[in-house]
Amino acid sequence: MAFVKMYKDKLEKNYQFLQKVFGDEKKEWAVVTKLLCGSEAFLREVLSLGISEVCDARISNLKTIKKLKPDVQTVYIKPPAKRSIKNVIKYADVSFNTELKTIEWLSDEAVRQKKTHKIIIMIELGDLREGVMGEALIDFYAGIFRLPNIEVTGVGTNLNCLHGVMPSEDKLIQLCLYKQLIEAKFNRKIPWVTGGTSVVVPLLMRKQVPAGVNHFRIGETLFFGNDLVHNTPFEEMEQDVFELFAEIIEITEKPKIPIGTIGTNPSGEEFDVNEEDFGKTSYRAIIDLGVLDVSNYQNLIPKDPHVKIIGASSDMLVLDLGNSDWNYKVGDLVAFEIAYMEALRLFNSDYIEKVVERKN
Repeated sequence: MAFVKMYKDKLEKNYQFLQKVFGDEKKEWAVVTKLLCGSEAFLREVLSLGISEVCDARISNLKTIKKLKPDVQTVYIKPPAKRSIKNVIKYADVSFNTELKTIEWLSDEAVRQKKTHKIIIMIELGDLREGVMGEALIDFYAGIFRLPNIEVTGVGTNLNCLHGVMPSEDKLIQLCLYKQLIEAKFNRKIPWVTGGTSVVVPLLMRKQVPAGVNHFRIGETLFFGNDLVHNTPFEEMEQDVFELFAEIIEITEKPKIPIGTIGTNPSGEEFDVNEEDFGKTSYRAIIDLGVLDVSNYQNLIPKDPHVKIIGASSDMLVLDLGNSDWNYKVGDLVAFEIAYMEALRLFNSDYIEKVVERKN
């Protein structure tokens, strides 16, 4: 079975770096765990870092988090579906919202469960995913403040998640102004302005985040140590908190060019023949991993630079071992670097084992 390994020491290093970044700017931040897809092994390590707030987009994941650490504040970070309202109230202390009707359902269910449910109102700032339009905010809030068992604790926004609209100081100032407008209009205090996700970290490090933005939700930068604005690594962080390992189940010297009439494979791909490869052979390895497990296998990066990915079927991936000096044999493991989207698919697969390595 292929497996993903989490290196706990590297995770801790990244966490401490971010703690300092946010602490120096006197900002609060929560860890977004949706990447981990509810893996108890990985969640347990994240929760052991000492975090007090966890964000996720799946109710089942929040249920697991509450089981592992009942006192942590859980945040459901997308507008709830009607059928999930009961469990949102049960397992999420806070939810992100954009629809008055949904908040009414949350209110009714919070009354039934004898709970006060906190909500963050997401405001549209241009990326055109979730968010209330600015011109509708006053009427929107007028309907919310009358609802029982609902506490409006913040406003927020998401940028760069759909159309790639980047965060800016101007957009974050606009978010703060919306918060001030609502407070003045309704004479209500809104304590939190949650300004975005990992893509905002570079702005914060350049001191371009307004003082009024006091909260962030961070996942990708914690786990991969990357500057998402410039698509470069932060030198102070580790980029390989996770690594993928797959076992070699066959090694054979084979022709480089397929033999026979070539059509499309089950994935809809058609092999492009390189005439220079006619008559040539190479050692090929098959590993126990396939397109069922990874969203785009071509984005996997073998740690051995001589190894190239040739192609994949549903449950097997074929490698060209090239001129590698590693002397591979059946049963050996091949290691890969993984990026965020590939990690999502891998972590969501029950066929991929999740392993934690801790230093003694």
